[in-house]
Amino acid sequence: MQVEKTAELTGHGNPIFTIAFSQKPGIIFTAGNDKGVVEWSTKNNAFIKVMFPVATSVYAVHCPAGYPLLFAGLRNGDVLVFDFEKQQLLAPLKHHQKPIFDIQFVADKKELLVASEDGSVSVWSLEDFKLVHTIPVSADTVRCIAISQQYKQVAFGCRDNTVRIYDLEDYTQVRTLNGHTLPVFSLAYAPAGNYLVSGSRDAQLKVWDSKTLELIKNIPAHLFAVNSIAFHPTEPYFATASMDKSIKIWGSDDFKLYKIISREKGFATHRLSINKIAWGLDGSKLASVSDDKLVMIWNFTF
Repeated sequence: MQVEKTAELTGHGNPIFTIAFSQKPGIIFTAGNDKGVVEWSTKNNAFIKVMFPVATSVYAVHCPAGYPLLFAGLRNGDVLVFDFEKQQLLAPLKHHQKPIFDIQFVADKKELLVASEDGSVSVWSLEDFKLVHTIPVSADTVRCIAISQQYKQVAFGCRDNTVRIYDLEDYTQVRTLNGHTLPVFSLAYAPAGNYLVSGSRDAQLKVWDSKTLELIKNIPAHLFAVNSIAFHPTEPYFATASMDKSIKIWGSDDFKLYKIISREKGFATHRLSINKIAWGLDGSKLASVSDDKLVMIWNFTF
């Protein structure tokens, strides 16, 4: 496995909290404690434009496959909706009064899930942008969402150290997974949906069987919080990013550590907490954003 940093994009004036690849190849969107959501080209490694201004910090951006839409979750609880075809903001999704931490798309149901600090997840129809349902998940913050279409499950990572599994069909709770000793910051199902990986402020990765919901493996993965988990779209690997300023690449079939991207290992990587990572659609590029205000693009050869 070869890794090379191909770009370091500057322009943000404050920490960057989130990143998403566009439905259109070669485009990424980033946002954070800044005045807007920013569009970049990964083909030219260049700034394109500020998509739209925001009134508060943005903790989540999401581009649902098959829809010409970009969603941005704000600290004030609003979700902004940008229509690429109309090139304008639509009416915001207003329901939560506290910060939005994650947004995910349920393709089969054409629904959007929005996780909030208020402890609930709101369910929105992408047909008419109406609120369909509200899931009261926890007495505290819901930080992250992961979806397994194959196993008809949705997982919510919570500030109370739990991972809560719900039925994707009717949003009834199936199980509460206990094991982490600090808040759960990141979740991702394997591409086949057969297991779930959770990452926590306790610096641990935990692997859960989707069928039995039992703990398969615990990995002492980082020195500090595991902020983001991203599975490669085609190769048997997944990446984790941490407050310890490193990115690690793990085998998704053997859970072995294959690569550490850190300054200690000779990489000119981020100097502060890495808050989010995302693979491009073809898997050749991994993008990372950090409290250091930088966007970095990493090229991988497997």
